[in-house]
Amino acid sequence: MFDPQTRRHFLNTSGMGLGAAVLGNLATQSAAGDTGIHGYLLPKASAKRVIFLFMAGAPSQLDLFDYKPDLHKRFKEALPDSITNGQRVTAMTKGKDKLVAPSMFKFNQHGRSGMWLSEVLPHLGSVSDRLALINSTSTTAINHDPGKTLFCTGTEIPGKASMGAWLSYGLGRMNQNLPDFIVLNSAFWSGDRQNVQGLYSRLWGSGFLPSKHQGVPFQPSGDPVLFLSNPKGVTRKTRGKMLDLVTRLNEEHLAKVGDPEINTTIAQQEMAFRMQVSVPELTDLSTENERLNEKLYGPEVQKSGSFARNCLLARRMAERGVRFIQLFHRGWDHHVGLPGKIKGQAFDVDQPCAGLLKDLDQRGMLDDTLVVFAGEFGRTTYCQGALARDQYGRDHHPRCFSTWMAGGGIKGGITYGKTDEYSYNIVENEVPVRDFNATILHQLGIDHNRLTFPFLGLDQKLTGVNPAKVVKDILA
Repeated sequence: MFDPQTRRHFLNTSGMGLGAAVLGNLATQSAAGDTGIHGYLLPKASAKRVIFLFMAGAPSQLDLFDYKPDLHKRFKEALPDSITNGQRVTAMTKGKDKLVAPSMFKFNQHGRSGMWLSEVLPHLGSVSDRLALINSTSTTAINHDPGKTLFCTGTEIPGKASMGAWLSYGLGRMNQNLPDFIVLNSAFWSGDRQNVQGLYSRLWGSGFLPSKHQGVPFQPSGDPVLFLSNPKGVTRKTRGKMLDLVTRLNEEHLAKVGDPEINTTIAQQEMAFRMQVSVPELTDLSTENERLNEKLYGPEVQKSGSFARNCLLARRMAERGVRFIQLFHRGWDHHVGLPGKIKGQAFDVDQPCAGLLKDLDQRGMLDDTLVVFAGEFGRTTYCQGALARDQYGRDHHPRCFSTWMAGGGIKGGITYGKTDEYSYNIVENEVPVRDFNATILHQLGIDHNRLTFPFLGLDQKLTGVNPAKVVKDILA
């Protein structure tokens, strides 16, 4: 009778097994921080951790960040061909008139630099001297799914390793009792509840990297992590004995077949056991000063699953040594009725973003915590749907949009990059997504060209095969 276990054992103890052992050894050296001639660690890291605030659905840069004071003079004018220049548009726009829709919102200057921000972001204005506002971000993606996938994994093709997984793999663990990479998906209270795309686990997946590096999503209600609590009748002591037995069985299986994922299983089961203590402590806010937190993060900090509450949890995770914390806030896809909807979205995130920066700063953590704010692309100058001075929508626009970074060695109080008078094309200092991601890695002490993993015949990188560069002009 054919025994697949014997065949696998043979392959793993023959030449193929030797090759796998060599590759495994190299991977182990790499993950431990090889600083030799092929090493990827830089002499200095400005940040220890990242909090990535991802605005899923794509906020309008024209209505939030990219001030165009003269655009109101062009209301309802056709967008000139010299501006569109044959660039691709979505199927929702193809063949339709492209009439200019200026933002209805006033912009105000903030901080020592006089940074221009929309009136719907007053709290963010109070921390503008800590922001590097990038108005010249660009992407190759024109639809939501590939746009989010590109930002989170470095490519529009699904199945690659996410940024948090790369950092976990490249830098290792800071807290043995919590995951390296945690994901928080907020409910949205005030925005567009009808036009919301789903989120998918590949945005925080490990791809070709060992699965222990994937992100762990936290739930807004019940157990923060699924199946965290023991079933009725199972004590922690009993659970410990079960884990010891399963670990011994897995170790015997590993000795027979040599599959490295068995090691991952052992490590993750042990981590899950420790998380039964560490996660309830992390998410227990009874020791927090409620009045102070409400003053910092806003009234919605008391709502489970809100963006504000997740910002507070992100600070607690950063305190406890979580390497990469990613917050997703949906509801930004405003094809129609943008003014009312974006007010609600801005209310959800404005004070919590500012409060997070202030909270980290007063605890002495902002200098070594990199906070990043981005959506998957921008929105068009031209209108979708009904067009009035105070009523319009905007289509997807990959050519230019706004993002920001703060803390973690970033130069504060600067506005970087410029767009044309329509906020349609970049005219100065373009920052493609790959450069944006390369800068994040750089601030954590990683050379993005050297942090690689062999897969499908290529040395895979977060920044892909096209040249990428660190945006040094925004570094302190």
